Formats: sequence, structure tokens, C-alpha cells
Amino acid sequence: MRTGGMRRALGVGSAVLIAALALVACESADKAPAAAAITAAQTALDAVRAEAAKFVPDQVKAVEDALTTAKANFEKQDFKAALASAQDAAAKTKDLGAAAAAKKAELTKAWEEMSSGVPKMAEAIKGRVEILSKSKKLPAGLDKAKLDGAKAGLAALDQSWTEAADAFKSGNVTDAVAKAKTAKDKAVEVMTALNMTVPSAATK
Repeated sequence: MRTGGMRRALGVGSAVLIAALALVACESADKAPAAAAITAAQTALDAVRAEAAKFVPDQVKAVEDALTTAKANFEKQDFKAALASAQDAAAKTKDLGAAAAAKKAELTKAWEEMSSGVPKMAEAIKGRVEILSKSKKLPAGLDKAKLDGAKAGLAALDQSWTEAADAFKSGNVTDAVAKAKTAKDKAVEVMTALNMTVPSAATK
């Protein structure tokens, strides 16, 4: 009985040992691909991070989160999960480059449109303000308070446009477009207050 019991115990022990060794072998087999995938994903992200952060910061964070998960799983020796997370990060990084390029093109187009329109609106406003300032009598619908408001609005417009131009020169297209839109909106506001015709392109 004792001999049979020992044989059964040895058999169960051997089976457990074989299963454990198989698991270790499987984990070891997944370790190298997981490490390589994490390194590749990190390298790909580093290559596009600076540009992408300017245009699609939320998507950059999504990739960083996926990489963080991959590294955490690797540290826990869950190499299959680490590999999956690293591959997800790599896929997101590929989309990241394309999304950043598309957003940059969109913002650059918006800047070009406003950079040709807003300065012209500002010049038109300046001309109108100069004429009204010299007039002995203001047109119907306008008074000194409105004219003073237009002058203040023109100063704000000029300031916003200067900041927009500086941002564009420094390569910050996102900020340049945001400031240019502020300038455009102010131009529309002032032109409307002065009973001027607002260009149709500025109302889009």
C-alpha cells in the first residue's frame, strides 16, 4: 500500500512539475517578444511625440497609457498581456502620426485663410475709425460711446493678431489659430458696431 501510494504521489508530483516547467517555458518564450514590442512601441512614440503633442495631445496620452500598461504587465511577468498592450500601443502610434499630420494640415489651412482676411478687416476698421473720428457729426446709429468702444476693440484686435503671428512664427500653429480666431471675432464685432459690411468668409 505504501509503495503504491508513493508511486501515485510521485506521479502527481511529476505531472505538477511538468506543468510548471511548461508554464515557465511558455512565459520565457513570450518574454523576448514582449520586451522587443515594448521597445519598438517606445521608439515609435518617441519619434512622433513632439509633433503629435502639438496637434493631438489626447491621442498621445492614449499611447502613453498603453505603454505604461505594457511595462507594468512585463514587470509582473505577465508577458502575454505585456505583448498585447505593447502591440496596442504600436497600433495607436501609427494612427497618431497620421492624425497629427491631418490636424496640422487643417490648422495650417485655417491660418492661411485668416492671415489673408483678418489684417484686411483690421485695416478697413482703422480707416473707418479715422474717418469717424474726424467727422463733426456721427452717422445715425453711432455715438461717441460706440466709437470709443470700436477704438478699444480695434486695439484688442491688433493685440490678438500680433500674438497670433508670433505664435505662428514660433511654430505653435494650434495657439496661432486660436488667437487668430479671437482677432477675427473681435473684427466682426467691431465692424458690426460701426455698421460696416462684414466679409462673408469671416462669418463662417
